[in-house]
Amino acid sequence: MSNGGSPVASLLIFALPVLLIVFMVFSQRRRQRDAQTLQAGLAVGDEVCTTSGLFGTVQSLDDAVVTLEISPGVTVRFDRRAIGTKTAPSGPVEPANPGTTE
Repeated sequence: MSNGGSPVASLLIFALPVLLIVFMVFSQRRRQRDAQTLQAGLAVGDEVCTTSGLFGTVQSLDDAVVTLEISPGVTVRFDRRAIGTKTAPSGPVEPANPGTTE
């Protein structure tokens, strides 16, 4: 008497969760490696965004602490791991020419 199940279906039931877990582990390792590279490459003067969304310019670096200037004369200290991304330096904003229409 046959159990009625296909061996391919049984294999898929076990293989799909395993593949999903392997994919999640590898993508987490990649994100972790990218974050470590970013944090190791920080330099004074870099414009950064923290993981909480605060933008600032790196004023000083320590092994574990980054001091950011978030406004002229206002500095805050963050754990180095809280730096999420480097941002492009923002230049002065030029006013739009009101006489030009496109």
